[in-house]
Amino acid sequence: MSSTTFRDSTVVIIETSRASIRAGIGLHDLLRLPTIDIPARVGLRRSAITQNGDDGPSSSKTPLSAKVTDYLVGSYLDEALATEQDILIFWPFAEGEVSDYTQAEALWKYVLFNQLGLRRAQMESPVMLSIMAGLSRDACESVCQIFFERFNVAGFAILERPMAQFYAVISGMQLSGVVVDIDLDYTDVTPIADGFPVHLARTSVPVGLNDCLAYLAHLLRTNTSVMSTLSPAGSPLPEDELQETLLALARHVWQSGLIKVLAEGEAARDLEDEGVTDIAAIVVAGKERAVIENNMKKRQAKAQPADQARAKEMEALDLVTTEFQGKELTLGKERHRFCEPLFDPTLLDGVPGIREKEPRDLRRPLQTATDVDQRAYIWQGLFVTGAITNHIKGLGAALSGRVSPYILSTPDALNNEVQPRTVKTLRVPDYFAEYRDKGDGLAGFLGTSIIAKLAFNESGGKNYVSKADYASRGPRTVLGMSPSLL
Repeated sequence: MSSTTFRDSTVVIIETSRASIRAGIGLHDLLRLPTIDIPARVGLRRSAITQNGDDGPSSSKTPLSAKVTDYLVGSYLDEALATEQDILIFWPFAEGEVSDYTQAEALWKYVLFNQLGLRRAQMESPVMLSIMAGLSRDACESVCQIFFERFNVAGFAILERPMAQFYAVISGMQLSGVVVDIDLDYTDVTPIADGFPVHLARTSVPVGLNDCLAYLAHLLRTNTSVMSTLSPAGSPLPEDELQETLLALARHVWQSGLIKVLAEGEAARDLEDEGVTDIAAIVVAGKERAVIENNMKKRQAKAQPADQARAKEMEALDLVTTEFQGKELTLGKERHRFCEPLFDPTLLDGVPGIREKEPRDLRRPLQTATDVDQRAYIWQGLFVTGAITNHIKGLGAALSGRVSPYILSTPDALNNEVQPRTVKTLRVPDYFAEYRDKGDGLAGFLGTSIIAKLAFNESGGKNYVSKADYASRGPRTVLGMSPSLL
């Protein structure tokens, strides 16, 4: 049992997801944002592979002879890619596990010693690592061994990332819920019952942010104003270059906060609405404002007084002008369909750059994965997070509306005690001042910071491994001395 306590200023927080690593050092009264945010990828020069005796493997195969120092990480990798060097890219956490410990070590080493400025010989910092749920016991031991034997940390603990995300948003005695984490290529769904993740019910859906970007890029091809500006008829762009430009525009639209989540059925109603659909003609005539005002008047004439405020807001968002690569573009309401693939992956059929998908969406795993008697409690804590939520608000509410068929419309509390009756969505509370208006995508780092503040200040030291613990019992110690039940 650990008896050492650490100064808050020395504690290191590392959040490791499938596609990114966020980190920071020091705990404060106001829990702060991560200071480091890098893609969870490493690069390897093909020349280095040849020198080590390998035959130039594909990017999906890990070279057996590569060392930690052979890998390029962070800014070094960015510079190599910018100069068009022959680099193989690896994502060691992309499949929801640690596929290569040498690559993982290279990433964590870069964060600790290059970005945070720590020194291995004088390491006084404990590390709280939040990582994907469901790692094997052997994997947890291997990670613990890396941090003690390679990084010389003063203390170490592992926290499963869905629990860290959940800890950031719960209040009171609320211990059950479900975390929906939308990453680049996957969406992970983790039910939590009575404070523990239900591992048998965890599932992953192969749809993520990249699919939403590709879908919006596909929709933008129907916007004649955008297409005529980016690829004029007199000098059209090559197809590959046009696709890359449209993807960059889709990312720009998302990062600029120009997207809202449509309620179920709202997109279909929009497509059936009568009115102007040729945005190019509107722009040429300079009638954007007139069209918006005219549509508002029509809707307000039909709407009830209670609906007029909502109609005004919807109509005002139909057209928007944005600067992209030195050009002014006018976008229509197609941008609000950005999140549709999350709820209906069949929309991705035929979209350029999309790999084949399983016919699954986010709704069915939420309802069918857990035991019947757990579902009513789990629905009281629906939390949608991930990078996509940093710039799009209301995803949780949109998802809760789409799972309404699984909820009793006329609950009978006396005769049906287990059927879910309501859905409650969660969000990062406003009293975390540094995280206010940052979206819910940073919940994992916030929750890890909260647990680190509790664990490393505990006098009993039951929730982390100290150097003395590791020296006496080895890597296996982490299985019984971490915030997660390993």
